[in-house]
Amino acid sequence: MAAVSPASRALRVLALIQEHPGITADRLADQLGVTARAARRYVAMLREAEVPVESVRGPYGGYRLGRGIRLPPLVFTATEALGLVMAVLDGSHPVDTGPVGDALGKLIRALPEHVGAPAATIRRHASAAPTRLPRPDPQWTIALVTAVARRRRVRLGYRSRAGAEWLEEVDPWAVVVRHGLWYLLCHSHRVNAVRTYRIDRVASVAECAETFEPPPELDPVPLLEAHLGTGREFETRVVFAAPYEEVARFVTPPMGRLEPLDGERCLLVGSTSNPAMVAGEWLSAMPFDFRVEGGPELRAAVSSLAARLAAAV
Repeated sequence: MAAVSPASRALRVLALIQEHPGITADRLADQLGVTARAARRYVAMLREAEVPVESVRGPYGGYRLGRGIRLPPLVFTATEALGLVMAVLDGSHPVDTGPVGDALGKLIRALPEHVGAPAATIRRHASAAPTRLPRPDPQWTIALVTAVARRRRVRLGYRSRAGAEWLEEVDPWAVVVRHGLWYLLCHSHRVNAVRTYRIDRVASVAECAETFEPPPELDPVPLLEAHLGTGREFETRVVFAAPYEEVARFVTPPMGRLEPLDGERCLLVGSTSNPAMVAGEWLSAMPFDFRVEGGPELRAAVSSLAARLAAAV
């Protein structure tokens, strides 16, 4: 983790004094995770930069900004800024707590009174149903987006849905948000192939010295869609007793690749980390007869599901 610069801490002190007039050195220190002496040093840095920070002694004293000061309207941290972008893109992040809540509070305080007051009222009294979608860690998301922009290889720690964990080096081509889930589209040097990884399952990211060039004319969204059903631990091969055109209307990219066999049958080829989910959520919802040709894990999951359903009637 990169060290926080004194200038960054001084800006944080400025934001805290602006948000909490009368804040003491001890409270500043608690917020920053430093000593009270260090907090006073950051206040001194602000004064050296001609920011009029006033101090009042006594039990009710503290720091406040002098009148007439002209400040930037908002000072966002990287996590807060990313949180806002994530909230806009997937609409799944809570707005009362965490980085999105902090950033939203700053926005509301910066608005003119006739706009800010209704916005604050909406924030207090409106609510949204909680999402069940897992949220990626902003720390790893920032690291991956930065590596994409810098075209730097990363060492990725990953945990599959089945619980398998591994480390590998990848060329991060793009970060894509699909139906509220965040994916990394990359080239895996471990298997020398294109892979898609859920960012909420990323356990660590370390940027490497090596650089890379993404494929020419890279179009991340369709490429992600094409590879969502590949590269998982367990093979899936399912033959449907129905024409390709009919079955294709029910197949999405994460399920795998659908291929016509003849005029009356088609084959779905893919992979999964969770055979029980494929059997219980995907195949059971298909309105066609089918036969599992591979692999053994999917056969076992379908057999178990069929036994439970038979026992229910």
